[in-house]
Amino acid sequence: MISKLFQRNETYLFFVIMAFSFFVTVMNPSFLTVENMFDLVKSSSGMAILAIAFFVGLLSRGIDISFPAIAIAGQYIAVNALIAMGVDSLPLAFLISCAVGTAMGATNAFFISSFRMQALIVTLGTSNIFHGALLVFVGTRAINTGKLPHCFKAFGHMNVLTLARPDGTLYGLSVFAVLLLFVIILTWFILNHTLLGKSIYAVGGNYESAKRAGFNIKRTLFFVYGYIGFLSGIMGVMHLSLIRYSNPNYIVDTELLRVIAAVVIGGARITGGSGTLTGTLLGVIMMVILEKNLVLIGLSSYWHQFFIGLVIVLGVSITYYQSKRQNRRNLLFTD
Repeated sequence: MISKLFQRNETYLFFVIMAFSFFVTVMNPSFLTVENMFDLVKSSSGMAILAIAFFVGLLSRGIDISFPAIAIAGQYIAVNALIAMGVDSLPLAFLISCAVGTAMGATNAFFISSFRMQALIVTLGTSNIFHGALLVFVGTRAINTGKLPHCFKAFGHMNVLTLARPDGTLYGLSVFAVLLLFVIILTWFILNHTLLGKSIYAVGGNYESAKRAGFNIKRTLFFVYGYIGFLSGIMGVMHLSLIRYSNPNYIVDTELLRVIAAVVIGGARITGGSGTLTGTLLGVIMMVILEKNLVLIGLSSYWHQFFIGLVIVLGVSITYYQSKRQNRRNLLFTD
């Protein structure tokens, strides 16, 4: 049992997170306070949801890089629609954003499944199409706090658990944590307890073998990319509620590499068919801790991009080495 545990990438990543957290806590004792943990959960929940979306795509051997454009498109269309209709409804905002995201994801799935095109190439193109169409047909005007419907601002301040500081002021655990937990449980259930989840792993492992086994490849890919779009739509509304400001150029250039780095360092194989939800979440935790505490360890924030690139290279190298060693073991076993 112990030996199997230490064969998992997640185990080593967990110990790295513990060691780094201890180091940061020594330099800043407030790091491991309940209030700081609540703040980290609130600020990183959107990134975690995007990482889960990217992870599901990677399992099916698809590298989808359009999710930031989908997230901002869903968010911006939703807030403009609410303003145009004069409606102040958070459920309607989620409905519009998720519908837009699912439709854009289905567009990706159509080209990938119908023409057997590489997901990376398709989503590289559609990402620019989605974002360009948003700017041309919806607009480029940023929406500030004063013009934002109240429901977004209220949602951003909503807590499911409220505690008091010694001075009597309040802080709490954001409702974002509930949304993240819902996405985690839903994704875990789909991947581990449904035929659809088995199909996603099968398609990622070997496309032709999955086809011969009777899996509906087209339906699987439509679900995968539709689900990525759906989760991106959720994240778009969360991001808007967090910063209380809507700009059609936000997210597109900032979230992509952070999310990829988190999923890869979490042990998901870039070639598909392998990886765990636990590893992805640990990867997100590692990236958030690293990003939030660079200044505390005496480094400029400009080092952030360097570490993101380093994490991606190391993550891909480690998973490649593990895959190569596993293949060698399989060959020895069969011989």
